[in-house]
Amino acid sequence: MRRKSPLWAKLTTAFGIVLALTGGGGLVAVKYFLNQLTSNIQTTSSVLDSAGLGNTAATSGELPAGAMNLLLLGLDSRAGWEEEGKASRSDTILILHITASHDRAYMISVPRDMVAKIPADESRGFGGATTKINAAYAYGSANGGGWQGGAKLATSAVHELTGIEFDGVTVIDFDGFRGIIEAMGGVHLCVDKDMWSSHYVVNNGKVEYAHGADPKTPPKNALWFRKGCRDMKPWEALEFSRLRHSANGDYDRQRHQQQLLRAMARKAGSAGIMGNPAKVSKVLAAAGRSLRMDTHGVPVETFIFGLKGLAAGDLIPIKTNGGTFATGAGGGEGVTEDTRGLFAATSADRLPEFLLRHPEMLISDGA
Repeated sequence: MRRKSPLWAKLTTAFGIVLALTGGGGLVAVKYFLNQLTSNIQTTSSVLDSAGLGNTAATSGELPAGAMNLLLLGLDSRAGWEEEGKASRSDTILILHITASHDRAYMISVPRDMVAKIPADESRGFGGATTKINAAYAYGSANGGGWQGGAKLATSAVHELTGIEFDGVTVIDFDGFRGIIEAMGGVHLCVDKDMWSSHYVVNNGKVEYAHGADPKTPPKNALWFRKGCRDMKPWEALEFSRLRHSANGDYDRQRHQQQLLRAMARKAGSAGIMGNPAKVSKVLAAAGRSLRMDTHGVPVETFIFGLKGLAAGDLIPIKTNGGTFATGAGGGEGVTEDTRGLFAATSADRLPEFLLRHPEMLISDGA
């Protein structure tokens, strides 16, 4: 029998995000920590109110009784970018398909370089385009559109590509993701093959940020992540999730991101976190400051608490396009027939049955 996380709360992080709190040690404690999380979350209703994006089968303002689909958008942006007018791209696009029992979730990464149709948005003066899907967020957030406009257009592009309607959309940027892992004190990760970092170098035994152009081959003083399992500091774990210089490029990066999310969920539910109310408080505060959400009219507290059954072992990673680059029209990245079938099965709430026929699409994270 699978053991669930102990004590009065269980914290499940997807893309560095707390999905659920559940209680067994007092209603007052649960309400206190849940309020600490939700009081800082920025919300909107403008994303999923758009026709065809939100789950049309769900009753307005209520959590669906059946399966759910969440869209998680990770931005490679830094502090001050929004004020300076710099556009962010959603370099991580992850669909979380949650089963009707709300206790298991499948993670499906959409390749950021996949060529897709980005629908027009007249409110932003954007006439539409066919380009890399990660550009959708940048187009939507431009000219004052903000994160709401970016999330709306990115969700539209993912819906156009997959046919999936969503019950929630969550946005988090790189700095916010880092804050959650720092509050946790790092995580345990398994490196499946030697890879090098294009963002850091080692000088005189000291790790330093690498300035200049992004190298295509490892410099002599490259920082290497060697094969094996170990505890990683927050900055190491984040860098591991960004590594992409390998034969499978961005697909290895997607796999590492999914692996990090599972590791964060395990750490969040560990005795070291759950047995320390001060640390729980710190993690929740960091998560709340980092999240931007559209919950399709469902109160944030209800939305989060309704997913209380999710645990680290219930986050199941899936690979698209066979885990490698699929050449599409014009040399851009395309979509394989199996991946189209995956999207269709997710939209029709038949994903478990589809995966029974395609077990090769499941990923082992090395843990």
